[in-house]
Amino acid sequence: MTASSPPTLDLLCIGNAIVDVLATVDDALLADIGSPRGGMTLIDAGTASTIEARVTPQEIMGGGSAANTAVTAARMGLSVGYLGKVADDAAGRHFADDLRALGLRFPSNALPSSAGIPTARCIVLVTPDGQRTMHTYLGACVEFGPDDVLEEVVASAGVLYMEGYLYDRPEAQAAFERAARLAHQHGRKVALSLSDSFCVNRHRAAFRALVAGHVDILFANEAEILALYQIDDFAAAAASIAAETELAALTRGEHGCVVVAGGKMSAVLTEPAVVVDSTGAGDAFAAGFLAALARGATPREAGALGNRAAGSVIGRLGARPGADFALRV
Repeated sequence: MTASSPPTLDLLCIGNAIVDVLATVDDALLADIGSPRGGMTLIDAGTASTIEARVTPQEIMGGGSAANTAVTAARMGLSVGYLGKVADDAAGRHFADDLRALGLRFPSNALPSSAGIPTARCIVLVTPDGQRTMHTYLGACVEFGPDDVLEEVVASAGVLYMEGYLYDRPEAQAAFERAARLAHQHGRKVALSLSDSFCVNRHRAAFRALVAGHVDILFANEAEILALYQIDDFAAAAASIAAETELAALTRGEHGCVVVAGGKMSAVLTEPAVVVDSTGAGDAFAAGFLAALARGATPREAGALGNRAAGSVIGRLGARPGADFALRV
């Protein structure tokens, strides 16, 4: 369906609105906590307090996968909006002020403080090899539902990008479907990040239906795409996604990415990089990829810029670009 008017935003991101708490730890502490190394574990408020008492935070900042993508894309010159649920508390106000200060459109619909549900936070434990293990208390962000999908905002963006981490609750799944349908009704593209293989395994059937029925551009790493199709052959998984989406970008860490477009696979190598913290590598990759597409690049060129964006983030602590970030499109 043809859009009735040109978009005023290049990109709209939807995801878990989370405040990140980053701390460096040794492997012994990580083993003692008992979380899957390199994974994401959902925790309750009490567990969050227990972990926080055992670490010394190096940084506390606005986070959440899609928000990281939104911020990085804005730093690359795109006009960007964001939808996510925060509480009307100090952390929620900080999150909103941070995005708006960076020039993003954030029409927040915050939960009142009287609801007793605080803004979400993610405790990111980074080991000496740069691997990150996340412990996430979801708080207010999981209250995001169909009513939080604002049609005028969705209609205003050339590309809608949705974060798979948000997909755990039925209300969020309904919100994704509404957002995707609205985007297509207004002639816009729909992009999805699978985000996490554990999340894919929990909701495989729903993800499969969403991908096949609504997604134009898919982002996934190797583990996630294998989990989606329940196979252990990467080439076969890439062939499967080629039959279901217009475009896919499959990241492979130090080996760069594989871009699947028009039924053809193209490997795009990346430059060697020193890994300080791999948090946000996939988020930055998606930002670079979508920024390149927004400016008319080919899918392969988009893969190359995605690799460069990811490489610029993993060399520092935190999931967002540093002050010296200079990638533009």
